[in-house]
Amino acid sequence: MTQLLNINKLSIAFAQTQVVHDLSFYINAGEKVALVGESGSGKSVTALSILQLLQDQVNYPSGSIQFQKQDLLQLKKAQLRRLRGKEIAMIFQEPMTSLNPVYPIGTQLMEPLLLHEGLSKSAARRRMLELLERTGIPEPHKRFDAYPHTLSGGQRQRVMIAMALACKPKLLIADEPTTALDVTIQLQIIELLEEMQKEFQTAVLLISHDLNLVKRFAERIYVMQAGRLVESATVDKLFKQPEQPYTQHLLNSQPERIQTDYDYSADTPPLLEGKQIRCYFTQKQFLKRNVSEVKAVDDINLQLFPGETVGIVGESGSGKTTLGLCLLRLQNCTGMIQFANQRLDQLPPRQLRRLRRHFQVVFQDPYSSLSPRQTVEQIIGEGLKIHFPAFKRRERILSILNEVGLEENILSRYPYQFSGGQRQRIAIARAVILEPQLILLDEPTSALDVSVQKQVIELLINLQRKHKISYLFISHDLKVIRAISHRIFVMRHGQFIEQGETEQLFNHPQHPYTQSLLQASLFTTA
Repeated sequence: MTQLLNINKLSIAFAQTQVVHDLSFYINAGEKVALVGESGSGKSVTALSILQLLQDQVNYPSGSIQFQKQDLLQLKKAQLRRLRGKEIAMIFQEPMTSLNPVYPIGTQLMEPLLLHEGLSKSAARRRMLELLERTGIPEPHKRFDAYPHTLSGGQRQRVMIAMALACKPKLLIADEPTTALDVTIQLQIIELLEEMQKEFQTAVLLISHDLNLVKRFAERIYVMQAGRLVESATVDKLFKQPEQPYTQHLLNSQPERIQTDYDYSADTPPLLEGKQIRCYFTQKQFLKRNVSEVKAVDDINLQLFPGETVGIVGESGSGKTTLGLCLLRLQNCTGMIQFANQRLDQLPPRQLRRLRRHFQVVFQDPYSSLSPRQTVEQIIGEGLKIHFPAFKRRERILSILNEVGLEENILSRYPYQFSGGQRQRIAIARAVILEPQLILLDEPTSALDVSVQKQVIELLINLQRKHKISYLFISHDLKVIRAISHRIFVMRHGQFIEQGETEQLFNHPQHPYTQSLLQASLFTTA
């Protein structure tokens, strides 16, 4: 096979800190290769280096990046611009930040064709409409003039794929292209990449921490740790006979069921109960009189018992997060909500505020939910300051840091100085320090590596057993839901379509939608 890309002894440094060390690997023409490793291992830095998209202060102490036998590190900016998009294209992790919010997607889609192919606007429009249709965008002629924020996450990622493949590049770099997507959309995107790769004979470098997805897609795998290449092999060999301890650690970090069965008692009253919960939104189109009604939550009934974990699964837009916010009175709704034998839906704001320490929230993205202007000590101690002004805050903060596995020397540091897993531990500590009876966990592990996911799940279960906390766990990751939940509710279009004990639901799903979710979760390749 013809060698398309050859990275030889590449080292990358930020100022005086070296982040990639003597990295060497190759990709053949038309080949599907994966680069895996935990956050901070140097995967994305390596990918960005291929297209020279890193900041100017980055330096390359040694090595070369040969693409079709020319060293990309030696090219001038004008030469690189001619390569980007035409010969080498890239799909980024978050399409919303990759697409320009002030331009319609059609304008952005045509840009590489106008720049590299010299097509007229009408010809470029026809080409991109065909490609949008091929990537599964419904009614592409209508979507062409839409803005990025009006599309779903899966549709935005399809737009990015269409843009990347517009000039039929020889190499496509896909950096975590499915991380924030639902399991069914993940499978669709991977199948689409496979189809496009075969048609255009494009080589693909897939960067991911999802090993099941990598197993489903790639032919060869490179494993990175702390900026170094620790192992490389074909997919079959690496998954069956991993040689290095780090690779074995990654493969053994897949979330497994570690939750014990819940001991129900007929006399135990529910800690949280919702009856006929409804949350409807009115939707009005800009400069139009048409008003439509969106039933985000539609007649939901739910009970959560003390010390129990209830999982709520479903695709984006199913109403999972809205339901959780409704039950904690963080979103207006109708229906009866009872917490610890007290009607929350009838309480005025002042009385409700005093109760809030008993039910806390851990959000999906700890980076955006933690104040960047506060230190760790201020973040964790803020709740104590509000609800327990006379409490010895410092001692309690140090105690809870120990419980979540963090050192006390981090108290004066800020959120940006931590990894994703450490920030999520800080968010959990902020919630647990008030000794709540209930915690709403909204996708708390979706952006974390598999090994960090497992650590966070184990931490949550240990805290639950120690403090008898109840969890309302919202996720689209079925492996994580299975690992932590006692009971599961499957949600679609604002309604529960199936519910049951965790193992019963996974082993004997009744509803076709539940069956499709389980098939799409790639359990068949685990």
